Amino acid sequence: MNRYLVLAMRRAQFDAAVVPLHQQFLEELRAEGRIELSGPFGDKSGGAYLLRADDLTEAKVIAYRDPAHISGGWDITLYEWAAR
Repeated sequence: MNRYLVLAMRRAQFDAAVVPLHQQFLEELRAEGRIELSGPFGDKSGGAYLLRADDLTEAKVIAYRDPAHISGGWDITLYEWAAR
């Protein structure tokens, strides 16, 4: 599996009520062995997670299921990351 850095940046219409749903989504991915690291940025502008997927297409399918993305309150951006 490849690694993908997923950035979730809050938009002006961010809804704090979606945060628990987003966190639950990340915990489900963690239980599946798909997440290596995750967490918010200190300035509360958003956060990031390191996602494992077979390819960029699969990574996008997974990341775009995130309630943060579905709600329209976050911009989700993915980067294939050759981290070691």
